[in-house]
Amino acid sequence: MRALLAFFTVLPIAAPGSSLEDAARKAYLLPLVGFVVGLPGAALLLLSYAMPSGVAATLALGVVLLTAGLHHTDGVMDVGDALMVRGSHERRREVLKDARLGVGGIGALFVVYAPTLAALLAFAEESPTRAALALLAGEVSARSGMLLTLSFGRPAEAGSSSVSFVQALKGSRKTVGVALALLAPLLLVMPLGSFAPLAILSVPLTTLAALWWSRGAFGGIGGDVVGATGEACRMMLLVILSVT
Repeated sequence: MRALLAFFTVLPIAAPGSSLEDAARKAYLLPLVGFVVGLPGAALLLLSYAMPSGVAATLALGVVLLTAGLHHTDGVMDVGDALMVRGSHERRREVLKDARLGVGGIGALFVVYAPTLAALLAFAEESPTRAALALLAGEVSARSGMLLTLSFGRPAEAGSSSVSFVQALKGSRKTVGVALALLAPLLLVMPLGSFAPLAILSVPLTTLAALWWSRGAFGGIGGDVVGATGEACRMMLLVILSVT
């Protein structure tokens, strides 16, 4: 678990000698990483009792993105730029690796994070406690979407960082991982209302759409696609929860 947290967060807890393969073997526990990442953001949202809701919501979203090292945010930008390119799978994968930021990346940031922040703000104005719980659910859902993508996706390239995780998620690891990805967010949203559990369907549906889209655009998944899918899952869940 320490190797998994070290790979997916900036927390200084890496075990001596841990490797990518060590993290991959524990990938079925990814939703638990979301809970850890969401805790500081949830704590900040509780400050909505003492500060403007917009400030608390913005700080909360910022801290969870920073705790994840902005890696998945980078995936959102890279995928946004790549999807603006017309051409072959190879050409789009080249753009994924390009460090430059284009208008597609900027647009993707707005599409993913503006609704996320708006939903958090709506929750924070209604109830800081419900906002904190919704954020935790969103973070767990983000990692659940990533786990489902790795469980059912096919790497677009042999050298992709996703390869080790896809290979490790076989047999009992895949079964446990899929069950955890589907059930963990549900436990967190149940207190948010009788219709809230229906919002959990957004996670597998968003993941399914991302898998279909990435196969057509890139020929499969990669690290950027996995990260961007998780961010999209968080956004969809919070937006749906905010209107239920």
